[in-house]
Amino acid sequence: MDLDFFTSYDGTKLAHHAAGDGPALICLPGGPMQDSAYLGDLGGLAARRRLIRLDLRGTGRSARPEDSAGYRCDRLVDDVEALRRHLGLDRIDLLAHCAGANLAVSYATRHPERVGRLALITPSVLAVGVTIDGGDRLRAARLRRGEPWFPAASAALEAVVAGQGTAASWRAVAPFWYGRWDDAARAHQAAQDAQRNAEAAAAYAAPGAFTPDITRAALARFRSPVLVLAGEADVAGPPRAMAEVAGLFPHGRLVIQPGTAHFPWLDDGPRFVATVTNFLNETETP
Repeated sequence: MDLDFFTSYDGTKLAHHAAGDGPALICLPGGPMQDSAYLGDLGGLAARRRLIRLDLRGTGRSARPEDSAGYRCDRLVDDVEALRRHLGLDRIDLLAHCAGANLAVSYATRHPERVGRLALITPSVLAVGVTIDGGDRLRAARLRRGEPWFPAASAALEAVVAGQGTAASWRAVAPFWYGRWDDAARAHQAAQDAQRNAEAAAAYAAPGAFTPDITRAALARFRSPVLVLAGEADVAGPPRAMAEVAGLFPHGRLVIQPGTAHFPWLDDGPRFVATVTNFLNETETP
């Protein structure tokens, strides 16, 4: 994987990693404020597109800004625009996972003419103000009720949903993030624990970061194609809420990937790659 650096609007030196062949696909990580390493090659998508993984400021190989207010999501938009200019691209295809979707839709709101296609993978809904209630999460969780870890994880999830979650509760619900709670999933989860910038995450959604009404109005005018890919059993982004996100876009579509949770490229890489590639390669323009 190739590593390169560029300088953003405030002089902060940011890193991006490139791998694969084909047209560029800018990849924005979630977390929030997680090292982009957890995305890997997105289940083999690097064989179809040249993945440009951005390390958000203060994560991975990117420098920390002098002012921690620069971690706020709406201000990260200028980092994405600086990357586009650095790469010399007139328009960019964007893929964003989880909290990265808040940044992606904020970028699309501010720079709609710069976005070709937008793929939102199990997206966070903070930027668009969609409500996910506890019932949505528990219904998704019950799809896993036949698994041996389910009783303990389900009790922990109920505590979290009720607003009574502890650090132990959050650790106990980890199996729900993956379609298979196997050794690979455990290793992936453990690696993430050391990849998140807690200071940056705390500032990410600070007051003023999101204006859902304004964002939704702008997205209603967004003309580019949008894919919202949901995991069938994702408790973080249950399919009902993901359908509502897709409906915010004139040319949005929802795909529910069966047997997967919050990281669908890990749960079923071939199906994930086929779905995203087919979307990105479509030639018709709305």
